[in-house]
Amino acid sequence: MQKILNYINGTYCEPKSNEWLDNYNPSEGEIYSTIANSNEKDVEDAYMAAKKAFPAWSNTTIETRSKLLIKIADLIEANLDRLAEAEAKDNGKPFSLAKAVDIPRASANFRFFGNAITQFASESHESIGLNTMNYTLRQPIGVVGCISPWNLPLYLFTWKIAPAIAAGNCVVAKPSEVTPMTAYLLGKILTEAGLPPGVLNIVHGSGASAGQPIVAHQDIKAISFTGGTATGADIARTAAPMFKKLSLELGGKNPNLIFADCDYEKMLAVTVKSSFANQGQICLCGSRIFVEQSIYEQFKKDFIAKVSKLKVGNPFDEATNVGALVSKPHLEKVQSYIKIAEEEGGEILFGGKIVNVEGCENGYYLEPTIIEVNDDKCRVNQEEIFGPVVTIMPFNTEAEAIEMANGVKYGLSATLWTTNLNRTMRLSKKLEAGIVWVNTWLNRDLRTPFGGVKDSGVGREGGFEALKFFTEPKNVCISYTEVQNKS
Repeated sequence: MQKILNYINGTYCEPKSNEWLDNYNPSEGEIYSTIANSNEKDVEDAYMAAKKAFPAWSNTTIETRSKLLIKIADLIEANLDRLAEAEAKDNGKPFSLAKAVDIPRASANFRFFGNAITQFASESHESIGLNTMNYTLRQPIGVVGCISPWNLPLYLFTWKIAPAIAAGNCVVAKPSEVTPMTAYLLGKILTEAGLPPGVLNIVHGSGASAGQPIVAHQDIKAISFTGGTATGADIARTAAPMFKKLSLELGGKNPNLIFADCDYEKMLAVTVKSSFANQGQICLCGSRIFVEQSIYEQFKKDFIAKVSKLKVGNPFDEATNVGALVSKPHLEKVQSYIKIAEEEGGEILFGGKIVNVEGCENGYYLEPTIIEVNDDKCRVNQEEIFGPVVTIMPFNTEAEAIEMANGVKYGLSATLWTTNLNRTMRLSKKLEAGIVWVNTWLNRDLRTPFGGVKDSGVGREGGFEALKFFTEPKNVCISYTEVQNKS
C-alpha cells in the first residue's frame, strides 16, 4: 500500500514515530494509502531545514524567485490529469471539477504570485522642510506555518505557500490529513522545478499531532490557517500570547438574496451551482437562500426541478455532477443536520437520502438536499453544515432580507441577485461579509482581498494583501543636511 511521506529539506522521509493514519477513497469507502502521522520531532526537523534555507532564499533576487514559482506553475499544468485524478480519488469530487477548477487554480496561484512579487513595491515619504526621507522596507518574516483544509486540497494549499515563498520566507506546511495526496505529489514537482531544499517543507498528520506543534513552535513567526471556526479559535489561543502574525480564514453560512427583478434564468442556473458545487463543501457556498415573496413559489418549483436533474455518482463518471462527501464522519454529520431540520419543523422538499452508486456501494454519497424553513434562527440556518444541503425561505422587504442575511455569527460571503443599481449599492454596503457577489458567484480576481468578518476569520489573503501578511514593514527615516551655497 502506498505511503504518503513527509517532504523535508527537499527529500521524502517517514515520520520519526513510524505512526501512520489510514487514507480513504471516499467514493469507494476503502483505505487506499497510509499517511505519515508526524509529531513535534518531525516539525522540528522541518523547522531546522527551513531555518537553514532562509538566509539564502530571503536574499535571492526577485527575478529568481519569480522564475521558480512560474516553473512550478508550468509543471502543475503539465501534470494536470495526474493531479486531477489524485484529487478526485482523495477528495471524492468529480474528476471534471478537479481538472477544470482545482488543479488549474493551483497552477494559477503559483503563476500569479510569481508575477505579483515583481510588482510588490514599498513606499517612501519625503518631509519637505524637515529635510527627512522615510522609506519602508518589506522584509520576509522568516519561517512561517501554513495549514490548509480538505475541501479544495491543492487549490488552497498553494494559495498559502505560493505568496509565502514568493515573499522570501521558508515554510513548514501541513495539508489536511483527510486529503493529503496532491500535497504529497507536489513535493516531486518542487524538486523538479529546482526549489532549494528547505524552502518548502510538507509535514503530514493529524491536527493534534502535527498541526499543533507548528502553531506552538516558538520560532515559527506567522500562521496562515484555513478551516473550521472552532479550530481557528484554538489556534488563536495558542498563537496570540506568542505574538505570532495570524491569518485565519474560517467558516461561512452565506446568504443568497434573490429579488424579483433579477435575471431569473441566470440566477437559477448559478444558484444551483452555488448550492451544490463540490458537494456543497466550499466555504463560499450560498447555503441560506432567501427569495422575494412574489417569486418564491415559482423559484421553489423551478429550483427543485433543476436540482432533481443533478446526477450523484462516481467522481470518474463524466456525467456526475455531485460526487462523494469527503469522509464517513462528515457524511454522518451532514445527515444529522437533515434530521435536526425535520425535528425543528423544516420540510425536506428534495433529497436528504443516501445514494447507492453502482460499483461504489460503500462510498459516501448523499442526494442534494433542499429544506424549506420558517424560522431563520433554526439550527440549520445558524450552524455551518458544509455539505449538499441548502435552506430556502421567503422575505417581503429589503430590511427583512438584510436582517436575516446578517443574523448569523459568520460573515464570509454573500450573493445578491437584482438588476436595481440603487438596491445593489445599498445592500452591498449593509451586508456583513468580506465578499459580496452581485449577479454572479465565485468569480475571483486573484488581485482582490479575500477573507471574512465576525466568526469567519481574521485578516485577508490574496493579491498584495497576502504578500503584506508574509512580510514585516520596517520604516527607515533619514535626516539630511542641505549644502549652503557660498557666493
